Amino acid sequence: MLFTTILFTVENGIALITVNRPDKMNALNKTVIDELSTALDEVYKNNEIKTAIITGAGPKAFVAGADISEFLSLSNEQGKELAHRGQEMVFNKIENCPKPVVAAVNGFALGGGCELAMACHFRLASENAKFGQPEVNLGLIPGYGGTQRLTQLVGKGKAMELMMTAHMIDANEAKQLGLVNHVTTAETLLEHTKQILEVIMGKGPNAINKIINCVNAAVVSDSAFTNGKSGYDKEIEAFGECFGTSEMKEGVTAFLEKRKANFNAKL
Repeated sequence: MLFTTILFTVENGIALITVNRPDKMNALNKTVIDELSTALDEVYKNNEIKTAIITGAGPKAFVAGADISEFLSLSNEQGKELAHRGQEMVFNKIENCPKPVVAAVNGFALGGGCELAMACHFRLASENAKFGQPEVNLGLIPGYGGTQRLTQLVGKGKAMELMMTAHMIDANEAKQLGLVNHVTTAETLLEHTKQILEVIMGKGPNAINKIINCVNAAVVSDSAFTNGKSGYDKEIEAFGECFGTSEMKEGVTAFLEKRKANFNAKL
């Protein structure tokens, strides 16, 4: 696949998606959204891809927000469509991906960049990373799910403070708040991320998919997403479904035989 604003490579089952506009601090624009959407479609459908990493090009920024130059000409309805389109094409697609998608945050993750990281299933950050939702400085609010996901991750009070003040936090504070899982050096960020994903890839892929679905159900109240069921109901249903898979039979048999399971199920 040929892209102009992102880099896309696959190695050892891991897709590496890099937003590649370092001269613009990797800011999101229409082309980036379109190309991220295409790359995510490939992650969904390519059986050789087991997991994915999203990161930014260069040493300064993961994604330092949206391309503000696109905003002034937008009407109310166009602004609404911008948010809807981005969430549908990229942010929700990441969150609901059946394969783990992890953010490797290598610098500024502000506005849409922070929202992009939060849409991932979890996050690692380099020591120089900075997080923030500064939209109020522009008379705006987060539009790619930030009001919801930041609240889910750090709690209502801290989310309110961060969005209302537009303050940035560093990687260590982000870890303390639960916004990121691990903090590494810039040099070891991708390697550390890949090591975690290599562990995950050794587990049952169908089980991983069901964990993603059930955890998402724990924080989503939309009845259309949950089919009117609670997260507990979805967990019970998914647990039962595991018993009909060759993956479960291999895992249990390997445990009883005291050997490592060999999972080869396709999602």
